[in-house]
Amino acid sequence: MRNMDTTRFSVPVDAALREAGWQPGRRDIHQAEYWADTLRAHTSPAGHLHAVFPAAVEAWAEFGGLHVIPPGAGRHIAPASFHIDPLHGLHLARTLGDLGRALDTALSPLGEEAGGQALLTIDAEGRVYSLDHTGDWYLGADIDAALAALVMGVQPHRLPRG
Repeated sequence: MRNMDTTRFSVPVDAALREAGWQPGRRDIHQAEYWADTLRAHTSPAGHLHAVFPAAVEAWAEFGGLHVIPPGAGRHIAPASFHIDPLHGLHLARTLGDLGRALDTALSPLGEEAGGQALLTIDAEGRVYSLDHTGDWYLGADIDAALAALVMGVQPHRLPRG
C-alpha cells in the first residue's frame, strides 16, 4: 500500500519521516555543508581523516537532523529510533576508514540508532550500513531502502568478518 501523495515510501515509512519533519523536496544544503566542513576539519589523534562525498552530503541535506521514531512493531526485529546527524560519528574516522577499506569503498557517518548503540554510515555509492557491538550490518542499497528497513524493522544482513 502506497501513500497517494508520494510513491517514494510506503505509508508507514512516509508517516514516520513526516512526523520527524521530513517532506518531499526537503533539502538543507547549508546544514549539510556545515557537517561536511566539520568532518573534513577533524583529524583523529592518530591522523585518520573522514571521507566526504556527494552521496553523504545529499543524504544529510535531505534527512539530516531528523529524529525518527518508528510507529510500531517491526517486520523481523524491533525497530529502534534513529537520528540522522553525521557528527555522531565524528570520533570514528579510523573505524570508518578500516571498514571502508574492507568493503573497498569510502564510508562517511550518517547518524545513530537507539541513542548511540549503533552508528549509521553511508558509502560513496549511497549504500547504508549500521555498526554496533555485535557486528557490521548492511541496511540497503540506498538511503530510501535503509530508511524503510530501519522504520519497518527489517532484519539487516550481517557483513562477513574478515
